[in-house]
Amino acid sequence: MIRHLLLVLTMLSLLFSSENKKLAQTGFQFLSISSDARSGGMADAMTTVHSNSVALFFNPAGLSRQNQFFDINFSSNEWIAGIKHDAVSFSFSPKNGQYGCLGFSLLNVDYGELQGTMVWDNDQGFINTEKFSPSALAFGIGYGRALSENFSVGAHVKKAYQYLGNNVVPVTDSSNVVEDNIATAAAFDFGTIYITDWHGFTFGMSVRNFSEEVEYAYDSFQLPLTFRVGGSIDILSFLPSLSDKQSLKMAVEALHPRSHPERVNLGLEYSFMDMGRLRLGYLFNYDERNLTYGAGIKLGPLKIDYALTPFGVFDSVSRISIGIAR
Repeated sequence: MIRHLLLVLTMLSLLFSSENKKLAQTGFQFLSISSDARSGGMADAMTTVHSNSVALFFNPAGLSRQNQFFDINFSSNEWIAGIKHDAVSFSFSPKNGQYGCLGFSLLNVDYGELQGTMVWDNDQGFINTEKFSPSALAFGIGYGRALSENFSVGAHVKKAYQYLGNNVVPVTDSSNVVEDNIATAAAFDFGTIYITDWHGFTFGMSVRNFSEEVEYAYDSFQLPLTFRVGGSIDILSFLPSLSDKQSLKMAVEALHPRSHPERVNLGLEYSFMDMGRLRLGYLFNYDERNLTYGAGIKLGPLKIDYALTPFGVFDSVSRISIGIAR
């Protein structure tokens, strides 16, 4: 079992061995922001957590251990600058996962209303045009399956769309046309999870937003490709006298994003009688975020979660999720 831990540590060290500084190299950044409140409370350290349909937004291999016939989850994220992210996920697992688990995802982003401008020959250098409401949308289908008692795999294919208003494009010296600023892209996520026999220690990896370059007007850009590797374990499993009705899951993962320096997410989730949960997380190497907080309650098939993330110079980010599984 020690060799499994050494493997994870080796992969983490490789991730942080590069000195390259990466900033603002991708578009469609909304694909890298999570709306789920459980994830928000645990600093998004969800790569090795089996979370039913919500796993589509982190690691589709997390679908594989769904015991319920269906799971549906609604999440809302009040992001910075008045931006709102809403997400819906649904999954069903016939015959207790014998044939794997199929899931569907939908992510919608509302950027609010913005004032359009256009370059003009006046003292200001521009004039105001119409107000517009940019938006973004992504929907996908995923599949996860346990290939053995320990090993699971999953994949998720999605279509992403973004609208950024319209602009005036000159055709000739005396005529212009108005064009919509719209871009679309297909992206793929895939991942694996392995549960060891040592206190249920779990490690895994995921690759999110793998795609070709997207052409937007006269330029092209890449999607926010992110490689994650991490591990998780129930700390109270080492204390049998305490682990009967409660658990303390610790999850840690390293991120290798295309647009940012390498990062580390650390999350803790305390659960009592599988009903009440308290969460705490820490985000390493982020500009404005570090500590995260969250809580949740489960009443039969219904679960409700909330998370709060102080965001430095911006207002705090709050997330709420409601799910039903049976």
